[in-house]
Amino acid sequence: MKAKQKVWIIFGVVSLAVWSANAVAADATADPGKGHAMHMQGMMHPYAIEGSDSRISLGLGPKQKQHQLANMRSHLEALQSILGMISENRFDEAAEIAHQKLGLTPEMQQMCNMFTNKEFRATGIAFHQSGDALGDTLKSRDLKQSLQALHTTMNYCIQCHATYRQ
Repeated sequence: MKAKQKVWIIFGVVSLAVWSANAVAADATADPGKGHAMHMQGMMHPYAIEGSDSRISLGLGPKQKQHQLANMRSHLEALQSILGMISENRFDEAAEIAHQKLGLTPEMQQMCNMFTNKEFRATGIAFHQSGDALGDTLKSRDLKQSLQALHTTMNYCIQCHATYRQ
């Protein structure tokens, strides 16, 4: 793969990570009763329309909401770390982060099982399973496959934020 192609791939992944961070931050401050518009570089977020938010509310209490938002921020930080490690050919360290911070650990399994919304719970478990698959793929040290696995994991973030709100 040419250096320019790698740069564009990394740029695309970083842009997606920034967009996800904006979505998580907007969820933290949104008025659940009124909906909101999320903006990035002056463009309206494609999943939110001014004045309405048709995503499914998880109906979390204030403490649960803050806990869930903190978890998502932690996941985003892990994705950023993994991306940086990939760019430095530190695949083994990236694999460890993927398994520890994104994988389906017993704690994450327990946390996912606490949600009453079955579809959300299934999406969360699939996300964490994809984190383990990402970790396994990173161990291969194959850049293309690793980026594809990272793309799959991040797609769960996009799917979840497009469907659910706190």
